[in-house]
Amino acid sequence: MNIVPRPRHFRTIWISDVHLGTRGCKSEYLLSFLKWNESDFLYLVGDIIDGWRLKNNWYWDQSHNDVIQKILRKARKGVRVVYVPGNHDEAARDYTGLHFGGVAVEREAIHKTADGRRLLVIHGDEFDCIVRYARWLALLGDIGYRAALSINNRFNSIRRRLGYPYWSLSAFLKHKVKNAVEHISNFEGAIAEEAGRRNVDGVVCGHIHHAEIRDIGGVLYCNDGDWVESCTALVEHFDGRLEILHWATVETGDALALAS
Repeated sequence: MNIVPRPRHFRTIWISDVHLGTRGCKSEYLLSFLKWNESDFLYLVGDIIDGWRLKNNWYWDQSHNDVIQKILRKARKGVRVVYVPGNHDEAARDYTGLHFGGVAVEREAIHKTADGRRLLVIHGDEFDCIVRYARWLALLGDIGYRAALSINNRFNSIRRRLGYPYWSLSAFLKHKVKNAVEHISNFEGAIAEEAGRRNVDGVVCGHIHHAEIRDIGGVLYCNDGDWVESCTALVEHFDGRLEILHWATVETGDALALAS
């Protein structure tokens, strides 16, 4: 028997790498997450819209509109929404310092937790050597990544019909590849080093689609994950405690059931 969770209210929510405009986007999962989880602060940590994909092949489902409207509705209701663009929605960086519908666009942000810690909020693509110095390689990798996500969607469609919960095949394969694991490690180390250089207590980022909270050289490293593979978000409780929520594995076993 499925148990619908009660709505929860957090001090802060961070989400990134939604990739609206792609078929791999788990917009229905995100809609249910936004419905059942409220916050005082909401950070959109980049790659919310996939401009790379939309330039080549336009795709925009109604649920993608619904995600945007849901976020704007939260802003109208008093949630402080901060949008930090990433590399896939880098065009929005031209509007840094402006507000749209109550959403503040910032190149980066500093968030102060309830227990007094200062966290640098940044997408993180500038610490990815492939994106920064070999854009053609990043675009090639993006094509392969989309193919893996397509297989992942069909794989999970079968699992759902058989009554099994969501499981990310693409994430599993990525973290089994030695070079991918090494790339993630280098990224995490570089961004934690930058946070230490800026004399903050920690960093919240996205970009590599790998949710994690851990200490790196005395710096609190937090990655909020993504909404194409793992459907994760980083949240701050009212005592300052940080936690990663895996929405695809909520008590229902199927977050899509919560969207209605």
